[in-house]
Amino acid sequence: MSKVIGIDLGTTNSVAAVYDDGGARIIPNAMGKHTTPSIMAIDERGMILVGPAARNQQVTNPDNTIYSVKRFMGRRHHEVASEEKIVPYAVVGGPNDYVQIKVGGKRFSPQEIAGLILHEIKCNAEAFIGEPVDRAVITVPAYFNDAQRQATIDAGTIAGLHVERIINEPTAAALAYGVERKGNRRLVVFDFGGGTFDLSALEVGGGNFRVLAVHGDTHLGGDDFDQRIIDIVAEDFRRKFRIELRENPMALQRLKEAAELAKCELSDRDETRISLPYVCVDGGGPKHLDYTLTRDTFEGICKDLFNSMKRACETLLAEAKLLPNQVSDVVMVGGSTRIPMVQKIACEIFKTTSLDKSINPDEVVALGAATLGGVLQGDLHNIHLMDVLSHSLGVESAGGRMKTLVRKNTPIPIVIKEVFSTPSDNQTSVPINVLEGESETATENRPLGIFQLTGIRRAPRGVPRIEVEFSIDTDGVLTVNATDLATGKSQNVVITGGCGLDDAELERVKQTTRMQEEQNEQRQTAVNLRNHAEGVRADMNEWLRHNARLIPNRSIAKIESLLQKLEKKIVKNDTAGMRTALRKLDEVSHEYRKAG
Repeated sequence: MSKVIGIDLGTTNSVAAVYDDGGARIIPNAMGKHTTPSIMAIDERGMILVGPAARNQQVTNPDNTIYSVKRFMGRRHHEVASEEKIVPYAVVGGPNDYVQIKVGGKRFSPQEIAGLILHEIKCNAEAFIGEPVDRAVITVPAYFNDAQRQATIDAGTIAGLHVERIINEPTAAALAYGVERKGNRRLVVFDFGGGTFDLSALEVGGGNFRVLAVHGDTHLGGDDFDQRIIDIVAEDFRRKFRIELRENPMALQRLKEAAELAKCELSDRDETRISLPYVCVDGGGPKHLDYTLTRDTFEGICKDLFNSMKRACETLLAEAKLLPNQVSDVVMVGGSTRIPMVQKIACEIFKTTSLDKSINPDEVVALGAATLGGVLQGDLHNIHLMDVLSHSLGVESAGGRMKTLVRKNTPIPIVIKEVFSTPSDNQTSVPINVLEGESETATENRPLGIFQLTGIRRAPRGVPRIEVEFSIDTDGVLTVNATDLATGKSQNVVITGGCGLDDAELERVKQTTRMQEEQNEQRQTAVNLRNHAEGVRADMNEWLRHNARLIPNRSIAKIESLLQKLEKKIVKNDTAGMRTALRKLDEVSHEYRKAG
């Protein structure tokens, strides 16, 4: 059976792993690194760059470099007003107001960009494993809603992967942590990454992993702490020089990278210096940025973010019906858990002096996903996962209320049925408006989809009996079925949250991705040929200078003529001409180079 790789598709970085030889191990990228930047760019040649190559040109090409795309997955444009202000690229509304991103003169959905990142990971996995890879377990934040989960599945499909399972990131971390441990334990997984904050409470033991509750914030992560540093430093610079760095894309990108580095340095020291020489130029000449940031200042400007984390921890305990002293272990996941105040909050809320960081926080989620992959590929047995629903689900009822059918933190998979009736006399159709959220008011919840059940027999209001069935699978994906119990007429729909691509659109995007990949390969081949041709020209000129006395003048003239032709083809970027000139040059010079 083919391998099922595990992928942690992160906001800042992504990590992949595979289960083989009795354990999960990280899949390195082409650079030998365990993490791959979740970045995509289009350069001046129109080439798509992904991962390290995209990050390396981020400062000089900020408008066409896309990062933190996970924040926009499955979200409508009107929902991301705060997020779009802090990225240098253009975020716009697309069909049904779902986010699209403008880059390189084109529009991409977030799942298309995520698909390119996943495709890069797929290629790295194939190189590492030595066989084709087309099956994956992909992780998502526990607090991702239905639309965000479906967008992640679409991204995997675009990458050429069959997504065997979607698993919540904290559940994956618990799987990596607990699969080899003995005894029964209650865990809290504290998962704080670049763009999301997730908490899960679980009972673990005997190969069983039962999630008790999840809570979190899909709009809170390390990026938000970086932004606080950016804002305080940029404001200080504006006061000194009356220049707004946040309106200069290249300066902003340099400041963003410096802010992230400063945040990391403050995990090990009490203060750090942010120094950016020649950060910008005005009529008075170049300007240099220099700012000293203390840990106390950092914690002060992020106080509200830390308070949000505290409230989330308290909510998790309440929803899991746990007291702090009933928690055996607090497992720290994600690079942002290295922030000292974050660790202090975890210790205070869960009444512990020891946080579990025994597995690399950057890798533990991918290792857990790969462990589930090991179960699915038949290499690992007696592992049972029971996750929960992250948001309540229901339908709109009379008076604009939401009738909740499945409550948040209900174990999944599950099937729930409820019987409704018509609010008006002689209705022959009923709209089924499916909602997600915790409010009793329908309009305050997220609409997932609406469909009509038609063919209902005319009758006084309240007489028809309409059964609505919610079926939620192990990925948390919802299918709704409505049936008129009098006629047996029913309608079934898989809810995609409105942003899911249909089969035709997915195939179109996959073909576009393949075409772009082929174009990139052709461009790279041309670049390699040009580099080779320039190297040959330089080598031949150098060789002629040292060996002209060994070659007849007529042959020297012929070689020099061919070198001139090669130079012209290089200038014109004529790949066919370069190949012809190189072949002729090789034929003429071979005998003399051998002799020399």
